[in-house]
Parts: sequence; structure tokens; C-alpha cells
Amino acid sequence: MKKICFSILMILSVFSVSSQTIKMMSYNIKSGLGMDNQQDFNRQADVIKLMKPDIVAIQEIDSATTRSKGKYVLGELAIRTGLHPSYAPAINYDGGKYGIGILSKKKPLRIIRTSLPGREEQRALIIAEFDQYVFCCTHLSLTQADRIASAEKIIKIWTELNVNKPVFIAGDFNSEPDSREILLFEKYFSILNDVSVPTWPSDKPTKTIDYIMKLKNSPKTVKVKKALVLNESVASDHRPVFIKVKMSSSL
Repeated sequence: MKKICFSILMILSVFSVSSQTIKMMSYNIKSGLGMDNQQDFNRQADVIKLMKPDIVAIQEIDSATTRSKGKYVLGELAIRTGLHPSYAPAINYDGGKYGIGILSKKKPLRIIRTSLPGREEQRALIIAEFDQYVFCCTHLSLTQADRIASAEKIIKIWTELNVNKPVFIAGDFNSEPDSREILLFEKYFSILNDVSVPTWPSDKPTKTIDYIMKLKNSPKTVKVKKALVLNESVASDHRPVFIKVKMSSSL
């Protein structure tokens, strides 16, 4: 009898489920400028801290520009939120750099930065790998042809790589849900945020252009436990997108 019980316990341990809850955000911070045209990093940091995220995709980040009085804006937010900054400059701008980044509770195992098309300005993709997942941030072009080309490049990256972790991508896609580029993304990615809730402009939002997505055929089950757009109308011209997901896998 003891041997049978031991065998059952061994079988159950093999098929036991491990799970992890992750809170994610995407936030276009407009270089720290609010809708009142005041630059206040404390306001944006408070918005982030309110949700206690594990990871945040940040867009429109100055670094050492005249506009931001020489400050490294992602670093300013990192100090105020206690999160680790990973920066990807896209262009030289106003005496410094301008780009995107990630704030995370844990320091990434590695960071990859790559450029994306943008005829009005170069765009970027930053990829951060962690123990249990991969998280990417981007800010796509204002030109649709460049957004479609960016979607194709991003899709090619992940279809050619053999990744054994869930892959998430978040950011300002400058595209509405029925656009060609978003429909192209949806062939390979699942949108996790509620696209029926608009994100821009923050004072009277009429368009959904900010997203958090997950690559399909993930090695783990990913379930959305909460999805919301924060009712924040002053700190930036975008409203932040937030989701909480539960990742689980049979061991």
C-alpha cells in the first residue's frame, strides 16, 4: 500500500502545475510632458507605482536632451519607481537621444536592440529576456507602410527563433485595431488588452493605439486575469495600458 501511495505521489508531482502572475504595463510618456505642457516625472512615476507592475514598456524617452534639461528620463523614472531601466535610443535628438525603454523589477538576463523602419524618424525594438518570459517594447512609425514593414520584421524575428518562453510585446503601435498592420500582427500574436477602451488622446480618448500582445503557440498557458486602461488624463497624452496575466505549465 505504501508503495502504491508513493507511486501516485510521484505521478502527481510529474504533472503538477507551476504558475506565475505577472503585471505588465505600456505607457507612452511624451518625454515627461503632461497635457498641461508641464514636465513632471513624479506624476508619471506615481501612475506607474499605483499599479505595482513587474514590467513596463515605455515610449518617447529623452536622454540628455535640451528639452529634458539634460536628464536621462528613464533613469529618473527608475529612481522614483525602484525599477531597473533598459534603454534603446532610436534617434539623435535635441543634443541627446530619444527612444524607448523598459522598466522591470528584475534585471534582464540579456537585452537586444534593433532598428525598425520610420521615414519621419527611425524606430526601435528592445527585447528583454528574463527567466520565465521575454518582453519587448516598441513605438511604431506614423507612416502605415513603415508600420507594416515593422510588423513583418518583428514577426520574422520570432518565427525564425526557437523560443521556449512566452514572448510579449507592448507599446504605442500608432495603429487602430482594424488596421492592416494590427491584423497582420494578430496572425502570430494575441492581443491581451481590451481594444474596446481607447487610449489616445488621454483627455478625451477616441482611439486605441497602445497594445500588449503575446506570441501565439506559447510553451506556457497565459491567461489574462485583469485588463484595464488607466483613467489618467493629465500626466501624458496617452493613457497607460495595464494587464495582469497568469502563466502556468505542467511539469
